[in-house]
Amino acid sequence: MAARRSGRKVQDLRTENRAAILRELYFEGPTSRQELGPATGLSAGSVSTLVADLVAENLVQEAGSIESEGGRPRILLRIVPRSGYLIGVDVGETRLRIELFDLALAELARVETPLELKGHPVDLVAGHIADGIGEVLATGGVAAEQLLGVGIGVPGIVAQEADGAVVHGQTIGWDAVPLEALLRRTCQLPSHVGFFVDNGAMTLGQAEMWFGAGRGAKDAVVVLFGSGVGACVVAGGAPRSVEWGHLTVHVQGRRCRCGAVGCLEAYAGAEALLERWQEAGGRPPGGGASLGGAQEEVDLTSMLAAAYPADDAQRPDATAVAVLEETAEYLGAGLSGLINLFRPERILVGGWAGLQLGDRFLDTVRQHVPKYALAYPAERVDLRLGRLGPDAVTVGAATLPLAAFFARGGRSAAPARVAERPAWQTTLRQRALP
Repeated sequence: MAARRSGRKVQDLRTENRAAILRELYFEGPTSRQELGPATGLSAGSVSTLVADLVAENLVQEAGSIESEGGRPRILLRIVPRSGYLIGVDVGETRLRIELFDLALAELARVETPLELKGHPVDLVAGHIADGIGEVLATGGVAAEQLLGVGIGVPGIVAQEADGAVVHGQTIGWDAVPLEALLRRTCQLPSHVGFFVDNGAMTLGQAEMWFGAGRGAKDAVVVLFGSGVGACVVAGGAPRSVEWGHLTVHVQGRRCRCGAVGCLEAYAGAEALLERWQEAGGRPPGGGASLGGAQEEVDLTSMLAAAYPADDAQRPDATAVAVLEETAEYLGAGLSGLINLFRPERILVGGWAGLQLGDRFLDTVRQHVPKYALAYPAERVDLRLGRLGPDAVTVGAATLPLAAFFARGGRSAAPARVAERPAWQTTLRQRALP
């Protein structure tokens, strides 16, 4: 028994060492064997053996050489981009976006479908995802067997249950939806292809921390500003989503779509922002947020054009300006709560609505932060827009299976196993049959 335990531990250590090399090559490469040792803490012999295995498995390849002082040129190594493929899915409230990536996260194909998620039957959403996965695989010329996994970012709280991820999306009417199990049945991918479901703000946060404006920060907050608002808190490099949009900012305030009153989202989400503009006399071209779906994006663009006209001769719409300034103050107060609680180095604002609102709006938000936050953490936080654009949730979703791939040391996932009953239960059940 001890030998088995010892063998398992040796295998785990080898997996961890392979993972360390793959991560270093992925994020810092191309890198030489000589540099991998100090970077990973592994001996030269261990690096040589592990790299030889990874090269033999076609996960790592040579990528040229560099001159070294007084010695032979050093061979550079890098991850083989086409050694595996990933799919990222953004289940947004205004559209469904599905992208196929190679291992270097170069986009190979995409599908976008306008969608009003609230009230849309979950099985139809799963069908859209299955169709989109099939389409990007066909367009990219990639076989389903080559997939390392499918990552999905969704609105709401995601609970990891025994049978897979379950989504509690109160604002969109998803009550304990077993999304992972539903996708497994609907998509019919090979059993080794895993589904990784998490909150969209979390996937946005991971993307910005890995590749965008969050790189180099250990403590940060990444805000997703779309139809609603959410946030990902990164502490010590580990991201987790928080339901920031449902913190109370106005006692006995507006009714939020979650059912509570006074939530930040009732004032600061794009849906609420457009409703407030319409209530104040504004005239969205599509009739307001009540139409939902992709129309929200059109209406928000119109509101911003009215408030900040491109033509200097045109007067700004005073109603739109007033609603936007009030929204900026609510956001400033909401961000101040995050600053006081977590003292982040950086706060990044992303999501389609956040990027539309842009730097001009963010400058107004910054002016309100000192009124609501403690001076010490507020003076030390850097508030800026995210860098990865409207695809950030999709890219972040693809990082979920990528992280699992690294954790396995680059090995393929084992096929999903069907839970089996203990032998004695099966025997007794057979005896009980007529």
